[in-house]
Amino acid sequence: MVAHVSASQLRAHLYGSEELALLDVREPGQIILGHILFSAPLPFSLFEARLPALVPNRGVRVVLCDDADGVAERAAARAEAMGYTDVSILAGGVAAWAGAGYTLYKGVNVPSKAFGELVEHAADTPRLSAEEVARRAAASESLVIVDGRPLEEFAKMNIPGAACCPNGELALRAAAIAPDPRTTIVVNCAGRTRSIIGAQTLIDVGVPNPVYAMENGTQGWVLAGLSLEHGAAGALPPIPEGLDDARARSRALAARHGVDEISPAVLTAWMGQGDRSLYLLDVRTEEERAADPDARRTSATGHGVVHAPGGQLVQATDQWIGVRRARIVILDVEGVRAPVVAAWLRRLGHDASTLVGGLDALQDVTEASSDGAYPLSRPAACSAADLAAWSVDGKAHVLDLRSSARYRAGHVPGAIWTVRPRLQPTPDAARVVLVADDAAVAGLLAEDLTKAGAPAVFLLEGGMTAWEAAGHPVEVTPDQPADADRIDFLSFTHGRHDGNLDASRAYLSWEIALVDQLDADERAVFQV
Repeated sequence: MVAHVSASQLRAHLYGSEELALLDVREPGQIILGHILFSAPLPFSLFEARLPALVPNRGVRVVLCDDADGVAERAAARAEAMGYTDVSILAGGVAAWAGAGYTLYKGVNVPSKAFGELVEHAADTPRLSAEEVARRAAASESLVIVDGRPLEEFAKMNIPGAACCPNGELALRAAAIAPDPRTTIVVNCAGRTRSIIGAQTLIDVGVPNPVYAMENGTQGWVLAGLSLEHGAAGALPPIPEGLDDARARSRALAARHGVDEISPAVLTAWMGQGDRSLYLLDVRTEEERAADPDARRTSATGHGVVHAPGGQLVQATDQWIGVRRARIVILDVEGVRAPVVAAWLRRLGHDASTLVGGLDALQDVTEASSDGAYPLSRPAACSAADLAAWSVDGKAHVLDLRSSARYRAGHVPGAIWTVRPRLQPTPDAARVVLVADDAAVAGLLAEDLTKAGAPAVFLLEGGMTAWEAAGHPVEVTPDQPADADRIDFLSFTHGRHDGNLDASRAYLSWEIALVDQLDADERAVFQV
């Protein structure tokens, strides 16, 4: 039987000296309404698929938390079956944490967002309001607006005239963004954190330009009555020639924040230490990673290199690093981005280093063996025509595993929306057909169905796109599933990018107030 720990015992582990993986196994819509600050989100829907990369050392202490509804017990059984040897559960779930007088935090990526607010307070990061930026741009002042978000976010909405350069690329591409040192650089995001971190990155590496964060990002722009652009293609600024100066400034920044530059021999030794967790993170762009012919740089788990774009790694660290006090090695190919990202991670409270020679030096590293990723099964495929025929005969039970929003907008008639933690025994049906956008979600739920005795499980080939393209009917249910059942839906952040000004005001107020929620132990984690 899996051991249980009390809230006070968990808190002692969380702020102790040993490694700990605190994993919240609820679904995103539940986590966003209240979670423990330094827990890492790992929804049970994707538990086995993501666990090896998030927690690469199977001997580390793992504590799972839920709503005391049995999901953590199910996840614990799966973790132990995968070889994790020290798994326990928070007794009473997150409600017990709150009941012990500890804070539950709303939102996503809260450590990074709280950290951003602390940085602004400590560094007095210069900022300009949206109105002032618009005035300067209209006056044709020497000004460049840089959006520090990834290209896909930039394409959703951007400030007119802005260039896209994710925060992790700023130190590398600054000279191309504003080659004239008299040009003012204004960094924006959708809210506050990446505006602050992006601007402070440029200031900390010593670019000669005047640098500002745009206060409240695109939301501040809309609140000022200004219009955004939508659907911009965007392209990153080029990498400038001659990086010696940028490399020197980045390394000086890393040294100021205690980042060690380790040798391949040291990394080889670390890989052989089974009592420590180790992450190797490639902070280059997706395009660079995809074009890299070296498979060792793109391995999904274990001691292989995981891709984590630098700006997003700082913004959403808990998506890649599930173990507190683990070793982290940040890698690039030019020696500019990795030191900057490692410096930010150090300030976030992580043990981050860089490798002499970066990714190219991996050829000199003797890699330890790894258990690798969880072997996901894939259900047998069925066509839209097959499902249509089975539906007429009443011989198919259809489960829709897509987001509740997509289910509401249109699904196979009679399909039931579900998520893995709420899966109930299926009725006596000859076949179960899954409709899914994510093969991992479908594979894990199919395993559960098979273990529960389902006679045959299929995955609709091509999903709803194929069903609709074949001309089959689509059922629309704007109110189903009910709001209370949509545990995948991020209600806390909903509407702030869709013109709901009240939602934007509430969100920005929440970000600013995060600092006041931190207690002494939580604040001490950050090295600001």
